[in-house]
Amino acid sequence: MAFSRSGSVSFLILAAFFAVLTNQALSSRVTPFIELPSSIADLESQSDLSVGSYCESWRLAVETNNAGSWKVVPTKCVSSVAIYYDKGQFARDYNVVANYALAFARTIKLGGDGKDAWVFDIDETLLSNLAYYSAHGYGSEPYNSIAFNEWVVEGTALGFRASVRLFNALKKLGFKIILLTGRDEGQRSITESNLRDAGYSGWERLLLRGHKDQGKAAVQYKSEQRESMVKLGFKLHGNTGDQWSDLEGFAVATRSFKVPNPLYYIP
Repeated sequence: MAFSRSGSVSFLILAAFFAVLTNQALSSRVTPFIELPSSIADLESQSDLSVGSYCESWRLAVETNNAGSWKVVPTKCVSSVAIYYDKGQFARDYNVVANYALAFARTIKLGGDGKDAWVFDIDETLLSNLAYYSAHGYGSEPYNSIAFNEWVVEGTALGFRASVRLFNALKKLGFKIILLTGRDEGQRSITESNLRDAGYSGWERLLLRGHKDQGKAAVQYKSEQRESMVKLGFKLHGNTGDQWSDLEGFAVATRSFKVPNPLYYIP
């Protein structure tokens, strides 16, 4: 089809007009809905962000490991963390984790050779040190190894209802329970006694830090310990812990289940 010169000019003008309109429309459409702050300081200083809302978001970032390695609970979030435990939300969250873990465990066809295993951390996974941390600012104070070890040797830490339920249900299903903790070998006796008092019994292994493990990062130490169990023939179907360092590394379980812990972080 042929066009006249005047027709071509008119067509080009019309096309240019629509191009301008289209570019303006696209420009308005690609404008971001959220202007992300340039720093954490900017985020914390936003006037429309309440302290309670910020602390809920902070706790989510901690649990999803987006906060990375952090030292202490922000001072402004101490009351929020206290409420999280005292009003029962922590217990409800743990209960959901336990339900997912147990649902997964029921899908496993055990080999019948006594080597199907489930790994548990101890502190903040089976035993609660909330009584200690509530007396030390709910995690807002820097970690004091001397004070914490004095608490440990008292042997009065309580168990969590959800963890006791999960622990006993896994045993009933036929899983061998392997306890893997960062506690020192010298604390074996008091740890065993505390666990029994809290409602746990019948575990297969209790692995603690020996002399050669001192100074190792948690991920390395726990990975090596899990690997030693694999070499003995254990099949690690599940792993439950409150720290990402309980779950990551090598010789990992088929499924890992992270228990909430906004009190402290162990790299």
